[in-house]
Amino acid sequence: MPLLTIVIVLIVVGVLLWLINAYIPMDRKIKNILNIVVVIAVVIWLLKTFGVLGGSIRV
Repeated sequence: MPLLTIVIVLIVVGVLLWLINAYIPMDRKIKNILNIVVVIAVVIWLLKTFGVLGGSIRV
């Protein structure tokens, strides 16, 4: 995956998360949970993209 694609995806995810936080009225706890879930998902996606994390996560 080209580096430009990764940067564009990160920018889009960041803008969408900002829009949700700024314009959708929710309780602060729900927003915090949403932010944490999105950040964890992006970190896992980045680790898979760069080949640090294997093909699947086993619990």
